[in-house]
Amino acid sequence: MRHDHPNPLRRALLGGALAAPFAGWNTAQAADTAGASQKGQKILVVLEMSGGNDGLNTVVPYADDTYYRLRPKLGIKPQRLRKLDEHHGLNPGLAGFERLYKDGQLAIVHGCGYEQPSFSHFASMAYWHTAAPNSGEATGWVGRLADTLLPAGSPNAIVNIDATQSLAVRSLRHVPVVFDDPERFARHMPFESKGLIDAAGPMAGDTNPSRALLRDVARSALDASELVRNACASYRTPVDYGILPVDLPKVAALIAAGLPTRLYYVAYRNNAFDTHVHQADLHQRLLTYVSDGVSAFLRDMARIGRADDVVLMAFSEFGRRATENANGGTDHGTAGPMFIAGKPVKGGFYGQPVSLAGRAPDDNLIHTTDFRRVYATVEQGWLGAPADPALLKGRFEPFPVFG
Repeated sequence: MRHDHPNPLRRALLGGALAAPFAGWNTAQAADTAGASQKGQKILVVLEMSGGNDGLNTVVPYADDTYYRLRPKLGIKPQRLRKLDEHHGLNPGLAGFERLYKDGQLAIVHGCGYEQPSFSHFASMAYWHTAAPNSGEATGWVGRLADTLLPAGSPNAIVNIDATQSLAVRSLRHVPVVFDDPERFARHMPFESKGLIDAAGPMAGDTNPSRALLRDVARSALDASELVRNACASYRTPVDYGILPVDLPKVAALIAAGLPTRLYYVAYRNNAFDTHVHQADLHQRLLTYVSDGVSAFLRDMARIGRADDVVLMAFSEFGRRATENANGGTDHGTAGPMFIAGKPVKGGFYGQPVSLAGRAPDDNLIHTTDFRRVYATVEQGWLGAPADPALLKGRFEPFPVFG
C-alpha cells in the first residue's frame, strides 16, 4: 500500500496524528512479503525503561570507594553483586543479563547522556525519542530510520506496542502499527468519523485524495488487527518470560508469525523506574523483570530459529543522582548505561566509565557517551543504515559492537 497523496492531511496522518489507532499493512501484502521476514531479515527491538533508571545500582562500580561514600545505605555490597570484572558488577536482580554477558551476547555502554541535560521526564524522553536534545524536532529517530531504510508507505515498517503511540516512532512516510491488548486492538476515532472510516471499500466516482487515504488506512487497520490478534492468540512457547516481561512475548509472537516488521518499540509504563523513595528492593525487582524478560525473549528467538536476526537495545531517559537522598531513594540525574543484546552482538563494555569523583557542580555525573552513538551503532552496524547526519541530527561514530 502506497500513500502518494500530496496534501497536508497525508502529512498529518503519516506524521502521527492518526497513526496510533491505525495500522500500515494488509493481508495480501503480508502474505507477499512474509518470505522476506524469515531468516536473514534483520530486526531491531527497542526497550524503553521509563522513569530514569539508576545506572549506578544497575552496573555497580564496586571497586570505587567513592560509590559507597555517596551511598552508605543504597550501595550494594561487593559480595552481593554479579561481578563482571575487577571494577564492575551487575545488580543482584540481573541474572539473565549476567548469563548474556558471559555468553558474549550483551554489550554495556557506559555513561550515556547528552549536553545540557533536562531533569524533566517529559522533556528528556522527548530528546531521546527524537535524537535531538534541546530542540523541537517533530519526528522520532525510529520513524526516520524507517523512512531511510524502507520504501514510502511500506505496510510493515514499525510496530509500537503501547497504550499510545510513542514519539520515537513518528514518521513522515510510514504509519506505525500501535496496539496494547491484541484482543482489544481496534480503530479508535471520533463518532463523527465512524461512518467514513467504516466505509473502507472504494467509492465509485470519489476522487478526493484525503478520503482515499482514510479508506486505505481503514482497510489496513482491519487487516492488521486481525493479523495481530491471530498471531498473539496462536503463539505458544515453553520459555518462561518471568513475572513482568513488558511486551516482549507479543513481539516474539509477531516475529514467529512471519510479519515482516523490521522495527519494534516497547516500553515499561508510567515512569516505573522513578525511584525517589524506598529504592533498594523496588529497583532490584524492576531489573529482574527486565533481565528475565530480555533473556527469555532472546532464548525464544533461538528456539524459533531467529537468534541471528534479532537484536534488542534498552535505554532510560536519564540516570539518577550519585548521592542517595534522605528517603531511601535517588533523585533525577544524568548519565546511565545502555544495553545492546543478542547473538550477533560482540559483548563487553564500551565507552568510558563515568567519574564519581569528578562530578558536575550540581553533584550530577558527567556523561561520557552521547546516547546517539549507541543509536548509530544499531542503525549502521546492525541494520546497515547510511551514516546520514539527518538520521540523528549529527554525525556519531558507532561502537564496534557488530564487528
